[in-house]
Amino acid sequence: MFDSGFGGLTVARAVLDLLPDEHLLYVGDTGRYPYGPRPLDEVRAFARQIAWRLVDDHDAKLVVVACNTAAAAALDDLAGELPVPVVGVIEPGARALVAASRNGRVGVIGTVGTVASGAYQRAVAATGAPVQLTCAACPGFVEFVERGETSGDQVTVLAERLLAPVRDAGVDTLLLGCTHYPYLARTISDVMGRDVVLVSSADETAFEVRTVLKETGLARAPHAGPAWRRFLSSGDVSWFADLGRRLLGPELAEAEAVHWEER
Repeated sequence: MFDSGFGGLTVARAVLDLLPDEHLLYVGDTGRYPYGPRPLDEVRAFARQIAWRLVDDHDAKLVVVACNTAAAAALDDLAGELPVPVVGVIEPGARALVAASRNGRVGVIGTVGTVASGAYQRAVAATGAPVQLTCAACPGFVEFVERGETSGDQVTVLAERLLAPVRDAGVDTLLLGCTHYPYLARTISDVMGRDVVLVSSADETAFEVRTVLKETGLARAPHAGPAWRRFLSSGDVSWFADLGRRLLGPELAEAEAVHWEER
């Protein structure tokens, strides 16, 4: 599983809770975050580099692209070239979004790269649900989470401005289309109003992982011995371990360094 930094830990938490018998290796590419403002071609190259490293060096049996920007940029390519199943966060989130709506007006917030890619627009359309979709990019949200600032006046002021398009559209359901955003859920809910349902793709992605493992016969047998968890960071390892442990929980006892030398 990989993300540009800490956001994918929301998906990791859901997978750990749902699939406690599975080994988990998480890569946070904090040395190159944030992905959102980067060109999609560059993000695609990062995603291919990390995904192949997971398969070649760590014998991954399934890869989770736990980053909306990376999934928007590279999921189709990875699914076509990797020798293992690949699960993203976009399609599961889109299905949950349309299923939760009551008035048919739904919203998606994400990074500049994710929204500009059109990935969620296509995923929502593919569901066939008769909904009206409003999307809004939220630059700055990821950086607040990566600094450990998930509440406060500065976050609220930014949220008021960035969420205005989806709030004005009268959406009753809002998909947090970046795995970092659940950490800002309280502020987002305060700004949107408590009647608006917030949907996170983390749980839906975990369910998708469980389904794929079962259907492919790759699921680890229950009680086959303790499952290990490893967490790698391409940036400041001590910072990743400290903030990551506060965001994920005690499973992130320590972090290891990973480097992206040319191979």
